[in-house]
Amino acid sequence: MSFISVFDVLGPNMIGPSSSHTAGAARIAYLAQKMIAGPLVKVEFTLYGSFARTYRGHGTDRALLGGIMGFGTDDMRIRDSFRIAKENGIEFSFLPDEEETDVHPNTVDIRMVNQEGRCLTVRGESLGGGKARISRINQVEVDFTGEYSAVIVIHQDRPGVAAHITKVLSDRGVNIAFMRLFREGKGDIAYTIVESDGRLPDQIAEELRGNVHVHEVMIVQP
Repeated sequence: MSFISVFDVLGPNMIGPSSSHTAGAARIAYLAQKMIAGPLVKVEFTLYGSFARTYRGHGTDRALLGGIMGFGTDDMRIRDSFRIAKENGIEFSFLPDEEETDVHPNTVDIRMVNQEGRCLTVRGESLGGGKARISRINQVEVDFTGEYSAVIVIHQDRPGVAAHITKVLSDRGVNIAFMRLFREGKGDIAYTIVESDGRLPDQIAEELRGNVHVHEVMIVQP
């Protein structure tokens, strides 16, 4: 018999009419903004499937914008996210794409530009019940939910990098729940995602950057 969580029955504590279209959308954007150093100056949301068809009526647009500003699913400021984003100088746009069908029905691509001019694109999928999955970072297919603390290491696919990552985490007493590597191709850019069932110490990011093949480190705490 499969396990059913109380959250699968009751749903998340949230603002908005739909756990998939509002809470899930806010969750995706919340995770996305954790992957790039702020502040953000421009965000472009490309919506697919039911997101593209109903994003205005179900408040998906407000939820995405709230999440990108770090608002939780139950944050009352989501209702005023358009106004708050404009006051914060964030340029934003929503682009519905109903032509692409080979995607999860509740999918969004989020293209973020920060004050330093760095650009990052993240694809997320709303899975229902307020749950979400990040399925792509900068065109590389990945897979993580943000339910655990996670460290995302962007690096060249070179021997010794994985050993460096695990040593840094081990030295800091981090218990690894999951560790996966995704890459563009052999020797190309790779993304190593390590999830832990405990909170990650902030200082590990700098230590992980100590390897010459590591380009960037992102910490995502639940």
